[in-house]
Amino acid sequence: MNIITSRIDYRVGDEIHQARLAYDDSDSTRRPGVILVHEWWGVNEYMTGRTRQLAELGYVALAIDMYGNGRTAQNPDEAGGLMNGVLDDMEAGTAALRAGHQLLLEQDSVDVEKTAAIGYCFGGAMVLHMARIGMPLSAVASFHGALGSFHQAQPGSIKPRILVCHGEADTMVTMDDLDGFRTEMDTAQANYEVKLYADAKHGFSNPGADANGSRYGIDVGYNEAADQASWQAMQSMFDEVFRG
Repeated sequence: MNIITSRIDYRVGDEIHQARLAYDDSDSTRRPGVILVHEWWGVNEYMTGRTRQLAELGYVALAIDMYGNGRTAQNPDEAGGLMNGVLDDMEAGTAALRAGHQLLLEQDSVDVEKTAAIGYCFGGAMVLHMARIGMPLSAVASFHGALGSFHQAQPGSIKPRILVCHGEADTMVTMDDLDGFRTEMDTAQANYEVKLYADAKHGFSNPGADANGSRYGIDVGYNEAADQASWQAMQSMFDEVFRG
């Protein structure tokens, strides 16, 4: 195995965005491609590490940049400003998601009939939006992602299989939010699954969440058991949709 990682600059509207690509260069076949959408911090080392993990599983992984120019946040105020800049203009946010997916399809090693998207926190909301608007994906997975909708999907219009990995101790995305999501997905006749993790807070997959929670006084925390179980749930879904 020879994992190659690189930065790809691409354009969304008038702005240059910076994606991170990872794949196994020793594999000459076309293989499924997976988009990653970052937490509110931006495409940082944690996200680039996840792309490498996906490449080690045999996928072509592309962490797309929702903020432009590779911007990352150093504190929650900066992160909130960057995130809300996207959420307040979801027409532009949708264009950024579509551009990222197109960039994935343009990679020579990607099987264009087999693509998926995964996202964390803010990114979870973004990949669920991709599913709701009917983007041509085989699967999406949200890890401790926001669940509110920017688009009301019509029954039968959601094509990808959906996995939502959610912490039962998440105070930022509550169980009431999850109930609303379930109702929405049932109405849309989506093929979805929710995995709940006991004692897991918001940000449970990020090993840096404990430090961030302590430093900034936010209710996030790492949970190793939930991290490992949710990653395995994603792998199982991908095995089923991509390899049958």
